[in-house]
Amino acid sequence: MSAGYPPGQTVEIARRRLTERFRAHGIDSAELDARILVGAELGLDLTGMIAAAARPLAAAEAERLEAAARRRLAGEPVARILGAKEFWGLPLQLSAATLVPRPDTETVVELALEMLRVIPRANRRLRMADIGTGSGAILLALLSELPEADGVGTDISVAALSTARANAGRLGLGDRATFVACDYATGLQGAFDLIASNPPYIRSAEIADLATEVRDHDPHRALDGGPDGLAAYRSLIPQAAGLLASDGALIVEVGHGQSSQVEQLMTAAGLMHDRPPKADLAGIPRAVAGRKLPT
Repeated sequence: MSAGYPPGQTVEIARRRLTERFRAHGIDSAELDARILVGAELGLDLTGMIAAAARPLAAAEAERLEAAARRRLAGEPVARILGAKEFWGLPLQLSAATLVPRPDTETVVELALEMLRVIPRANRRLRMADIGTGSGAILLALLSELPEADGVGTDISVAALSTARANAGRLGLGDRATFVACDYATGLQGAFDLIASNPPYIRSAEIADLATEVRDHDPHRALDGGPDGLAAYRSLIPQAAGLLASDGALIVEVGHGQSSQVEQLMTAAGLMHDRPPKADLAGIPRAVAGRKLPT
């Protein structure tokens, strides 16, 4: 099947043709990716796409769609092509310095909210931190659910912090979010009720085997967890433990098979475990929590 979209081809035929090209290229999400790209390049939501199914593509639309198709066929993820990704129902802009937020990370948000429900508040505002915030996904998801909270996001990448700050402003959360450039939590002070993080946890030797969408398009620094995948936890867990308020909680995302090792690191830092790791939709323990003993 030849590439491109001849003049007069309808929106529906273009979508089907793109699906077939993606499927032939071995893209598992061929139908979804085609629908998203057609909608984005033509400025149509799902209802609009249905209504415009029989409308011929304009030449400029066909050119934009073909450019996007070629990027996807080269292995670039749809979120990178669009420059945006939804997380926790929030539209987040991306940049080359940020990971593409993934549904697995929503497990961290879920567990954080569960932990916060049992933290004594004494009629005061909650204080939260997101270590290695990237696009701001975890921090902004929590702030969207907790109007009585303020939060700070840290990242070693100034470019990532710029993206996160812009996302906070677009979502109307900028007045409750601050951002600090530092290595993990080294730039933070004071007591936090909650600290969350999705640190790099891929073993260095396994990065070459990751899917093209991740290996070639996510920032390497946000993936590489060192020889055993635990280097980031060895740094951030003791730092976070020292910043937690009495009864405060630390929640981190972990990779497959890492939950027990991360729990041991939390125990060594003086944190207790009053609930098991929370599994993602695939049943993999994905979010690990530790709580600072009350004083």
